[in-house]
Order: sequence, then C-alpha cells, then structure tokens
Amino acid sequence: MSRISAPISRLDNTAAFLKAAADPLRLLILRVLASNSYNVAELCQIFSLRQPALSHHLKLLTHAGLILSRKEGTSAFYRRVPVSGELSALADALYLTTDRLALDSTIQGSVADVHQARTATAQQFFEANASTLREQQDLIADFGVYGEQVAEMIDRLSKRRGTALEIGPGRGELLAFLSQRYQQVQAVDISSTMLEVARRTVEQAELNNVTLLHGDTTQEDIQSADLIVVNMVLHHTPSPVRIFKDLAGHLSRDGILVVCDLVRHDQSWVKDACGDLWQGFEQEELLSWARDASLKPIDSQFFALRNGFQFQLFTFTTRVGNTDE
Repeated sequence: MSRISAPISRLDNTAAFLKAAADPLRLLILRVLASNSYNVAELCQIFSLRQPALSHHLKLLTHAGLILSRKEGTSAFYRRVPVSGELSALADALYLTTDRLALDSTIQGSVADVHQARTATAQQFFEANASTLREQQDLIADFGVYGEQVAEMIDRLSKRRGTALEIGPGRGELLAFLSQRYQQVQAVDISSTMLEVARRTVEQAELNNVTLLHGDTTQEDIQSADLIVVNMVLHHTPSPVRIFKDLAGHLSRDGILVVCDLVRHDQSWVKDACGDLWQGFEQEELLSWARDASLKPIDSQFFALRNGFQFQLFTFTTRVGNTDE
C-alpha cells in the first residue's frame, strides 16, 4: 500500500513545478520574461533555439503555472505570472533566484535587438501614417472624448507646477493645457514625423515654454519633472515595464505620473490600423509595473469609448506615506 497521503493533485502540481524549474534554460526564460512579454519568434531569436525546442520548454513552464500566453494580433506573447496558493512560497523563492541571474552579453544583445526591432516597427508606422493617423485613431477615441477627464485629474492631483513632461505628444493636443499650467514643458517622441506635427501645433499656439525632443524615455536631456503624462502611448511601446522604470527616474520628489491607455481588448484590427503592439492592458499589469518602479497608485478612472473599447486613467506618485493627502 502506498504511503503517499497527500492528495495526488497537490503532488502532481508540485512535481510539475519542480520539473519546470529543473533546467538552466527554463530558468533563463523566466529571467527574461520578468521584464517583458515576448512571442515565440522573439524568444527563439533571444535564445538561439528552433521553435520545436523552445515550445517544449514553454509548455512545461505553462503547465507549472509560471507563465501564461495571450494573443496580440496573430501572435501569442508569453509573460511570467505570480503564483498563488500552496506553491506561492516556492514561486517567490524561484523568482527571487532567477531575477538575480546575470544574463550573458549574447542574450542581452539579442534582447536589445528585439526591442530595437519593435521600436523600428513603431517608428515606421508613424512615419508612414502621420497624415491619416487621426482618422484611424478616431475609430477608438479622439482626444476630445477623454481629454477633459485627463485635464481634470491633472488639475486635481498635481500641485507642483515647475516642469511637465509628455511622452508621445501625438498632434500636441495636450501641450497647450500643460503650457498654461507649468513653467516648462518637455515632450518626447520616437517619431520625427509626429514630432513635426506637434511642432506645428506649438508654433501656431505660440507655446514658448514647450521644448520638443526626438528620442525615447532614456534621453539624458530629459529634465526632472513634477508631472509626467503618458497618453495613449503605452500600447505602442516595446517594453511597458521599462517605461515605468525610466519615468520613475525622471519624476521629482512627490511628482505625479499620469497613465492613460486602453483596457485589455480582443480587437486585433488595431495592430494594423493604428500600429498597436499591445491590445490594451489589464489593470493589475499597470499596478504591477508601477510597484516594480517603486511608484504608488493615487487614483484611477474607467470610461467607455467607441466600438466597444474602454479607457483607463491611472495616477501614480513617488510620494512616501499617505497618498490621499
């Protein structure tokens, strides 16, 4: 008679977990997935593997509950997930260990190549579609539909009015509002074509305290800001979690980060029509990325948009202590 008294399902789950963790390559996959989501082709590139070999490892990690996949257009993107229940302590210890692993220069270079390819794809889309982007984005929501809520939240929560920073200003709809309320305004965009569109808005409105920068959130000449706005941009970015960490570094003490973006949806047509890399985000994803960047949530709002889309508006701060003050 077997002496095993624990439920078989519990033992199976534990065995699957330990099996998934008992391989150096799978540990590296967990390490890479800690900071971003990748599809199969990207992971094959990062680890120099053929798809059948990689799929085997992904299957084991998925069965163990350590990763999940979700559709973004026609591709399945894999991400690491927190583990709850009886295996949570094991998972926490495993993640703590893998996150301390140093990636060799080859893997780091491959990850950088994937990010650069994503950035190039976004740049090419905006360069090619700058003149028609408004019509395409209006299928989801024009800035006028939700701009009032963004402005109201900024006025209510942002008390210090030194420097404001907008990431991806688009056509510059928000810049006049920021220019009237802040001593200095910076706007950063990876697309030179879209930046020229914003520049025309700035010049026509004579916004003399607005500076436009061509680049991304790693720009060294970005000033420390009392307010940072990321308005319907996150779903275009190669690495949303990196955006949060970069911007946390640019926030002044007690600064406010405003993030406006789509709620997770299943309308894959936006990837081609609007150049979206991600089909919106779950609320917990935004909160998790903020926590990882040592940012504290202040407020959130949700609104219905056109064609079944929903919009989420979050504010975060570097503030220590009670965020309700």
